[in-house]
Amino acid sequence: MKIAEIFTSLQGEGLVSGYPTIFIRLAGCNLSCSYCDTPTSRQGGTDMDVSEVVTRVLLENPHYVCITGGEPLLQKNEVTVLSCQLMNAGKKVSIETNGTVPFDDLPDGVSVCMDVKCPSSGESSDVTLLPCLKSTDSVKFVVGTDEDLKYAEKIIHNHPIHSEIFISPIYGTDYQQIATYILEKNLPARMQLQLHKFIGLP
Repeated sequence: MKIAEIFTSLQGEGLVSGYPTIFIRLAGCNLSCSYCDTPTSRQGGTDMDVSEVVTRVLLENPHYVCITGGEPLLQKNEVTVLSCQLMNAGKKVSIETNGTVPFDDLPDGVSVCMDVKCPSSGESSDVTLLPCLKSTDSVKFVVGTDEDLKYAEKIIHNHPIHSEIFISPIYGTDYQQIATYILEKNLPARMQLQLHKFIGLP
């Protein structure tokens, strides 16, 4: 596997926000978002066997493991094996994906967070994947502009989504304006701020 970094922090977003989590950041991405906060993970990385990654992670004895990127599903075969081994060791595993690679064949028990790319990202996700999300998964819209909010609203209303929906402002944007929009439109979504950035964690 191509690994960018492995580190421990508080999960700053999503269904298990606030829990201590070990992050496995895979190298390589098929998108180039304008606000990407880990551009160095788009390429390069260190080669590690799945068994090496599992050993490294289990040394930390985490309850939660998040496989992120880059785009982790570009290495889906290895990610599948890694997820199974970690779940067999009793760990709760989530995968953050940009929604460009199908994920319906991932092992049961893995929680998927699909990041639907909004216009200000300069990229796009495959929204036909949204019906594949389960109640134990989540979808996230990272928003920074009115255009992003209108896009998120349109996607939410026009696609069946059976998972939790998060609207996540880009760090440093006008949070009150985004909250007001969610309230005025009565969106079935939960606003979340990136906890780790507010308290200065990676």
